[in-house]
Amino acid sequence: MKISRRSFMAMMAAAGAAPLHAAEMPEPLKVLGKRKGINIGNAIGGRYFHDPAYKALMARECNMLVAENEGKWQALEPRPGQYNFGPADAMYAWAKEQGMLVRGHNLVWQEAKWLPKWVNEYDFGAQPAKAAEALLRKHIVTVCEHFGSAIHSYDVVNEAVDPKTGGLRSNVFTERMGAVEQIDLAFRLAREKAPGAQLVYNDYMRGDEGSAKHRAGVLKLLHDLKSRGTPVQALGLQSHIGSWDDISTSATYQQEWRKFLDEVTGMGLDLLITEFDVNDRKLPADVKTRDAGVAALARDYLDVTLSYPQCKDFLMWGMADNVSWLQGWDEAPRTDGQKMRPTPFDAELRAKPLRDAIAAAIKAAPQRA
Repeated sequence: MKISRRSFMAMMAAAGAAPLHAAEMPEPLKVLGKRKGINIGNAIGGRYFHDPAYKALMARECNMLVAENEGKWQALEPRPGQYNFGPADAMYAWAKEQGMLVRGHNLVWQEAKWLPKWVNEYDFGAQPAKAAEALLRKHIVTVCEHFGSAIHSYDVVNEAVDPKTGGLRSNVFTERMGAVEQIDLAFRLAREKAPGAQLVYNDYMRGDEGSAKHRAGVLKLLHDLKSRGTPVQALGLQSHIGSWDDISTSATYQQEWRKFLDEVTGMGLDLLITEFDVNDRKLPADVKTRDAGVAALARDYLDVTLSYPQCKDFLMWGMADNVSWLQGWDEAPRTDGQKMRPTPFDAELRAKPLRDAIAAAIKAAPQRA
């Protein structure tokens, strides 16, 4: 059953959020997106899927869901042959009840440390190439057949390019099959078993100078796949943007980002913003100033990226500050000990300037076909 406006307001009140009258509630992001042909989504998982107020907020604002972790190989098959589809099934069933589309994330997370331990320790025997292909085939076929037509779009391969070198990452499959060969097979299997799903390569390259090798590596991979006839249809732009260590001027960033997106779309590929949030680690501690800075960074990025009509999906990687993965990411924390404010709603589910910036960027985007 879909969540009504009355139920949404009641759940928000129960969560401690300031009550809003119907006339005060802004148009949901999904309504703004629908006018432009843009799907609006969010990643949800873990205990937050069981938080009624947070789910109500997501149901109000979004028409697309992606499971934060429950659709990954580690979660679906933690031990060989022992599948755990229950958590993902529950999420996808709820999404269907709400009239949401579902993204599958992901069939293969390329970096070795994100594969299940048992996969990294697998005995590939006397014919390792054949054994590696068989194992990869079994996983993709099993997952795609289980979820069937429920999946609108799949991240078939996630983060295959090493950002430091621009080369392709190595894992137990690439070492036995070849890197491009393994990625190509994953897409062909996904196309065979999920014929109606959009097939996506997903990665976290940015527009700053420090990401130049990463961008170049992604472009090379996409060109190599296209030249082989691999059925890749779109590039997922993770869009974890913000105040990183090596960031160029806004004008330079936008110029390089447009150049990158021009080349991707020039291959006939679509674009998706798949994991949006804003890292505020270098912005001032003052909340009002910081929130304004986060909103400005988002608007600059989204105005460029959403100007491409090939970009028809915008997904947040968490809608409220307390659920964001950045709160526990020790590689790039705030040095002042403050909690990050990287999402469009605060921990009490109150809208922040970032939410306004997202709405404004959607309104300013060109109409999709």
